[in-house]
Amino acid sequence: MSVIVQTIAGMLFPMVLIFSFYVILHGHLTPGGGFQGGAIGASAVALLIVAYGSKTIEKKMAEENLSIFESLGGLVFVIVAIAGFILASAFLSNFLVGESLFGQIPGWGESPLNSGGFLPILNIAVGMKVIGGLSAIVLMLALVSREGEQ
Repeated sequence: MSVIVQTIAGMLFPMVLIFSFYVILHGHLTPGGGFQGGAIGASAVALLIVAYGSKTIEKKMAEENLSIFESLGGLVFVIVAIAGFILASAFLSNFLVGESLFGQIPGWGESPLNSGGFLPILNIAVGMKVIGGLSAIVLMLALVSREGEQ
């Protein structure tokens, strides 16, 4: 692609990622969450692949690194779920609700960001899995389609 497209894609990439993290973190308060924010984050990677080419992006983000990022998301989810079983005697029990740092269960109307207990942590874990998984899929498809053209 042209230098203009690469420059604009480079400028848009961090903004799209910031919006992705916003959607992930506010998932328990507004429509959105880990999956939606993760899909937005993966689209940022797709933007870079279109602008710079799959070979260039593969050098910067190896598929193994994306797989590790995805696996860490799954590990965080499982650790939080088991911690609920250990601390509150129920698998995936929201043991952080009522703590001073994580706030109370929100009532009707607007609520602060720290009112979800461990739900924001689970949204982050799901977002990590979706960003890592979808980015790896898009990168592999781009690499395979490039090899098919040659």
